[in-house]
Amino acid sequence: QVQLVESGGGLVQAGGSLRLSCAASARTFSTNAMGWIRQAPGKEREFAAAISWSAGSTAYADSVKGRFTLSRDNAKNTVYLQMNSLKPEDTAVYYCAAGPTILSITTTDPKYWGQGTQVTVSS
Repeated sequence: QVQLVESGGGLVQAGGSLRLSCAASARTFSTNAMGWIRQAPGKEREFAAAISWSAGSTAYADSVKGRFTLSRDNAKNTVYLQMNSLKPEDTAVYYCAAGPTILSITTTDPKYWGQGTQVTVSS
């Protein structure tokens, strides 16, 4: 069963911005850290960003620090990934992820996976 539903992907020029959204069930949202894992064509999945259930802690991959911002809207059971200053190397399928700890996401081993949304950044 689908636990997480992503939206907001698309095609953008380098330097542009996109905002991804991930809607979760109330239980999933309230009991898990959440974040994003991405996979570029022909490459392994890699951690991008994660946030604790209370939004008190965040973690970002070095490659996205200063450009991506992860936030949670508890009223909407939704997590957002604001992506600014996008680069062609950000092109990937972005998967929403949820797990018991931020570590479960940073290690790309979450409990729940979304279906993914494509982000393409042109040169």
